[in-house]
Amino acid sequence: MAADIGISREGDARGGRYVSVVDGHRSEMTFVWARRAGVKLMIVGHTGVPKALSGRGVGLALVARAVEDARAEGFRIVPHCSFVRVMLQRHKDWQDVAADASANV
Repeated sequence: MAADIGISREGDARGGRYVSVVDGHRSEMTFVWARRAGVKLMIVGHTGVPKALSGRGVGLALVARAVEDARAEGFRIVPHCSFVRVMLQRHKDWQDVAADASANV
């Protein structure tokens, strides 16, 4: 299911997005980079999945990929996007990469 969804990360030192194309429909999760108290932060501002893909796990797959990258690269995720905030709360095993969503960075 979500493991079969291809996702790429695009961006630069300022920010970027995770992108997935499923059945010709593009989904994305956008972010900017910041640093606070020496910790690199990925601030996720928006997740967009077309209605045609609703319920197929694409949004979850985008967040899961960011969590994998955070663990591999040593950054924390600040969920300004409500969807990402809910996913991080739901998946208790992702708390190691979650940062405070109320952070004004």
